[in-house]
Amino acid sequence: MVKELQVLVVGALGKMGRETVKAVKGSDDLVLVGAVDVKAVNARISDITGDENDRLMIWQDLDLALDSLELDVVVDFTNPQAVFNNARSVLRHGIPCVIGTTGLGDREIKELDELARENHTGVAVIPNFAIGAVLMMRFAEEASRHFKDVEIIELHHDNKLDAPSGTSIKTAEMIDRNRPGTPSAPLGQFEKYPGARGGQVNGIRIHSVRLPGLVAHQEVLFGGQGQTLTIRHDSYNRESFMPGVILTLQKIVDIKGLVYGLEHLI
Repeated sequence: MVKELQVLVVGALGKMGRETVKAVKGSDDLVLVGAVDVKAVNARISDITGDENDRLMIWQDLDLALDSLELDVVVDFTNPQAVFNNARSVLRHGIPCVIGTTGLGDREIKELDELARENHTGVAVIPNFAIGAVLMMRFAEEASRHFKDVEIIELHHDNKLDAPSGTSIKTAEMIDRNRPGTPSAPLGQFEKYPGARGGQVNGIRIHSVRLPGLVAHQEVLFGGQGQTLTIRHDSYNRESFMPGVILTLQKIVDIKGLVYGLEHLI
């Protein structure tokens, strides 16, 4: 019989945290043993699930929860300001950590990799848990072998704190590995308003849109002589991310060190 994994959800009262709580509760081989959210005041899991018989509490202090609970894996959906310190606390307890919060820099990711290896455990940094988004990035990586001119448009809800998105950054990194050279900007090109042409990651322009009504969407636009190619993925609700979240929770417990991107686990 496969051992059920004991899971702690951090950032449980956020939109992704709530969906993750419900997904873990509905899984056959995961057990929700607790949740953490700094905004929790006498809150319980039943406030999320609607099951009045569910008496699990939501902790406000992560370190207290880590010291008090028997855990196999922790998943973090908090914010860019908190996620790095949260992940360090989890890894120092020797517990595998899944990070769905974007905003980590290269230096922070490298440090988490080193910390995970020191504590003989794993950490997964996943910019996007949607299976379709992973395929979109892989298709863009393949297309970049044939097109060197490319721009990315990423569109998210108006409450997303960081820009550009983690998915668009990773997409740009994957494209840059394969494309046949970097195009030169036309002579004399300038911006009448700073930022009008978007930001740049490895010379690839990324345009970030933030509007109510959106969830998570991305277009990769390639241009060539007499043709364009558009690769697009849309997540219309947060349930679309849950199969990837569950898959990552199940697999990270057998990994030592860092995994960056869901494509390495599929």
